[in-house]
Amino acid sequence: MIQTQLEALIRQALKKAQKKGDLPKFPMPEITVTRPRREGQGDYSTALPLQIVKPVNNALKEKGGGKLSPMQIGEILIKRLPQADFLDRAELAKPGFINLHLSPAWLARQAGAIVHQGPDYFKVDLGGGKKVQVEFVSANPTGPLHFGGARNAAIGDALARLLENSGYQVQREYYVNDRGTQIETFAMTLWRRYQQLFGLDVDIPADGYPGAYMIDYAKIIREEHGDSLLNLPEEAIIPRFRELGLKIVLDELKDDLAMMNVQFDEWFSEQSLYDDGTFARVFAILSEQGDLYEKEGAVWFRASKYIGGDRDEVFVRSNGEPGYFASDMAYHYHKFIVRGFDWVINVWAVDHQNQAKRLPPALKAFGIDPERLTIVLYDLVTLKRGGKEVKISKRSGEIITMREVLEEVGADAARYFLLSHSNEARIDFDIDLAVAQSSENPVYYIQYAHARASSILRKAADAGFAPSDAHLDLLACPEELALLRKMLQLPEVVLFAVERLAPHHLPHYALDLAKIYTNFYGHCRVLSDDPAQKDLTEARLMLVQAAKTTLAYVLGLMGMSAPEKM
Repeated sequence: MIQTQLEALIRQALKKAQKKGDLPKFPMPEITVTRPRREGQGDYSTALPLQIVKPVNNALKEKGGGKLSPMQIGEILIKRLPQADFLDRAELAKPGFINLHLSPAWLARQAGAIVHQGPDYFKVDLGGGKKVQVEFVSANPTGPLHFGGARNAAIGDALARLLENSGYQVQREYYVNDRGTQIETFAMTLWRRYQQLFGLDVDIPADGYPGAYMIDYAKIIREEHGDSLLNLPEEAIIPRFRELGLKIVLDELKDDLAMMNVQFDEWFSEQSLYDDGTFARVFAILSEQGDLYEKEGAVWFRASKYIGGDRDEVFVRSNGEPGYFASDMAYHYHKFIVRGFDWVINVWAVDHQNQAKRLPPALKAFGIDPERLTIVLYDLVTLKRGGKEVKISKRSGEIITMREVLEEVGADAARYFLLSHSNEARIDFDIDLAVAQSSENPVYYIQYAHARASSILRKAADAGFAPSDAHLDLLACPEELALLRKMLQLPEVVLFAVERLAPHHLPHYALDLAKIYTNFYGHCRVLSDDPAQKDLTEARLMLVQAAKTTLAYVLGLMGMSAPEKM
């Protein structure tokens, strides 16, 4: 990454200036190189002279010397900058910035480097092989996935892709809440709907699931088992219909998520925490530590001991059932202690923000550093058509499912628009824009840029041309260099997105890149019949190939396709 190379160059300059006595010795500071806010200030800039003026002058004062201004320090650093093929020049700007200009010749050669290295050119090794789990979606398995859950899927999967491409070992996990009151009510509702299909006069529970999809689920069971389940012993009804219902819902969820190009490595059962003894082990650990106590017929966890404040959490209810916090504690004990993940990321809806604050510090009860658990919160999605909010499904008259929207707008459009806002922002999802095949639709615009690059390369091959890096020095016009500069920015975007767990930077980068590529295509003729232009044609084809590679890579990070034709 060129940013890192420039930082190393500045560090060498400072060390050399200290060694030669131009600057006094003091502890090496953190050196950062960033992109300047305004054009004309170089490709990168550092404020190091301003940052070190105090330690420089303190060290000079101890030796009885005079003071240096940030501008004087900047002049010294520029004088001591080592030569590098990627750096054209360094300029000093008030009140003490060093602006760094990349070499145009080096920039041009990066077209070849991107093509030859492929995706590896853009990867940054942050993870060093650490095991990270991303747990996302995890909607209760009691019906179809609401479209709001699609945002969770888009964010979680994009984070997993970013982390995978940044040196982490990533596991994607769906937490199946297959225990507790909701799943019991779901099973009873399904049982009643199954009975009704055979003409029995029974009602679903008052707190049951009235959706028409429950009738569809019951029909699936009838098709597979006929009336053979009507005579089940009473004690077997709920377990059997819970088992059958879960299979139907999970199969449906897997199909729906596959439509969105989301696959999970693990579908982890909450019930398994009780079946394999994990919960009993957690209960014993907390009991031995004195972290559990009885009150009002329930067992409480001393959350206040680890979280602060005076609020504790119900661990086992008075009816003997574990509370939500207890299951979460056992689940995360299993993630960290049993399965040994170095870092866990949960993607939760914003209505879980209180739980998100309390769970990480509570893990200190197991000796787990709270910093190892990161909870990414996201806000709601409003679906709009024709400028008006859509609340009811056209198909069923009930909830709007993820499948219904995906069938209309496609996975690529859904993922792009769901990723295009910061996680904390609410989204107005415009169906009309998502399906539009015009430049107003950013998804279409980006993918069309990739398809156009593919088309140029096909036409070139038919005409006997091929990309070549033999004359990349001919890439010197402003539009060509602007495209190269934008492509070089991708590793920085990836680094920024990973460090902040903010995948919304990807779609904005992709749109900017597509615009700059389109501008290049409009100003710089790629294919020419003029034999004198052959070298330039082949150099520009290399640039087109590099742009195609870059567009495909960022589309892949978002889980979107990179079409060859449109």
